[in-house]
Amino acid sequence: MRTMIIGGGIGGLATALSLHAAGLDCVVVDAAEELLPLGVGINLQPHAVRELTELGLAEQLAATGVETSFMTFTDRFGNQILALPRGRSAGYRWPQYSIHRGQLQMIMLEAVRERIGQVRTGLRFEDFEQDGSGVTVTLRDQATGRTVREHADVLVGADGVLSTVRSRLHPEGDPLTWGGIRMWRGMAKGDQVMDGATVLVSGSNAAAKFVAYHVSASDPGLVNWVAEVKVAEPGVVEEADWSREGRLEDVAPHFAGWEFRHFDIPGLIAATERILEYPMVDRDPLPSWGEGRVTLLGDAAHPLYPIGSNGGSQAVLDARVLARCLATYDDPAEALKAYEGERLPPTSALVHAHRSLPIERTVRLVTERAPGGFADVADVLTPEELAEMADAQHGITDADVRALNERPSWSVTGRQPS
Repeated sequence: MRTMIIGGGIGGLATALSLHAAGLDCVVVDAAEELLPLGVGINLQPHAVRELTELGLAEQLAATGVETSFMTFTDRFGNQILALPRGRSAGYRWPQYSIHRGQLQMIMLEAVRERIGQVRTGLRFEDFEQDGSGVTVTLRDQATGRTVREHADVLVGADGVLSTVRSRLHPEGDPLTWGGIRMWRGMAKGDQVMDGATVLVSGSNAAAKFVAYHVSASDPGLVNWVAEVKVAEPGVVEEADWSREGRLEDVAPHFAGWEFRHFDIPGLIAATERILEYPMVDRDPLPSWGEGRVTLLGDAAHPLYPIGSNGGSQAVLDARVLARCLATYDDPAEALKAYEGERLPPTSALVHAHRSLPIERTVRLVTERAPGGFADVADVLTPEELAEMADAQHGITDADVRALNERPSWSVTGRQPS
């Protein structure tokens, strides 16, 4: 059985590695002429790190990313509201990593090349047809314009938020929904953030919110930052560009008056050579992802607001479950039904949970009750309100610690394809 994977990002590469480990043949196709280490920082949750560890990538992750110890929430002055242990500090057997998205992709790409072969680049997916014997995929050679048609037993759309595979499966209309929040992102050399292994979240996006964390084991001064500001009412947007250049003069004024005790936020923003700007968007959960021998995975299936550090992690989980189902069901269509049945409900719930912006409500209470800062959060929030905030964050980022630690492996032992 041969699976064609559309998209050479984190989800597509995780799928290829998972299928290969289960003894199944696959090929990865991407529209880009060359896969490059693009993007900024992301977080890999312990549930995803477990799966990548079982795929043999533990040493590379440890040598590249920063093992996260805490996620700490503060007001705009740096006064601590809540600190939550992360990864092994929270009792998981596997760490959480803060890591450059492009470097993670390159780790996975190298493993795919070593184990499976080259990713086929410069081929844009256009359409598919399927019957009982498989899927005929239509691709377009970007360099020559030539149409390429190939047969596969299974087609997986792992082509991101703007998925063409999704648009072919669901042509009736599936808009990007925007919460009205504008995001700016960048990386620059800066002062150490807390203990150097903390994801720091400050302020509220109702006015201005700033997130900062280190992403490189080899370059400990490199800080990834995210700025979020509510600029409009929620609605639908026609498109979103994740490579759009942002401007210093647009983001800097929102933080110019911050008197932050931990490090120089305006200075970090000003030191950033390249700023990216885009809206915080997702899509409504689908009632079903695929049909027959075609399915979706990762952001193509369930794009999330990037507030729970869970987008890339959920794509890795999708990949592992998909491979397990394809390896254990005789009928590929039944395997994809089983995969969807297992992964669609929890990811749909996450989409709605992220949309509710649960942490923001509590941080706004702090701003309303102590606009000039505070000495002790107990003077501002009740124990019940702090517990509610902690539960809300766990709801969008965490797996149950004991359940993950004790769950049997999803690995499937199969023959290695020749």
